[in-house]
Amino acid sequence: MIKIDLINFTPLSSFIGGLLIGLAVIIFFISTGRLVGVSGIANNLLTRSSNRLINALFVLGLILGPLIFMFFSKNPIPFIVTNSIPIIIIGGLLVGIGTKIGSGCTSGHGVSGISRLSIRSIIATMLFICSAIITVLLFSYVGLN
Repeated sequence: MIKIDLINFTPLSSFIGGLLIGLAVIIFFISTGRLVGVSGIANNLLTRSSNRLINALFVLGLILGPLIFMFFSKNPIPFIVTNSIPIIIIGGLLVGIGTKIGSGCTSGHGVSGISRLSIRSIIATMLFICSAIITVLLFSYVGLN
């Protein structure tokens, strides 16, 4: 049985968050001439010497953003995905492999790719969503949630 948690249904804050993500993508594109994709930025940070400062600042923002939110939030930890270190490591490896196979990550395909009407990105995003739904259903069925 799958339990639906209506406490996490936050349409207004989700909408505002989506607007902020879109604004960040526009600012990044205007200032660098590059599309946003977290896996590409992280890869460039580790493998290329050009744009290292911009890539490092972007990754630092990804880390500091949630920490700042937790500091100022009334509910510092809104949800816990898992405490299992092996599941986190396996999940991270699978995400890394998937972004390499899919030539990008959810942010690159889902935000930048779809906004450019890229067929490859639209298909990739549909596969991401379907995979997430199947994973949640399997974890709920097995009891690992």
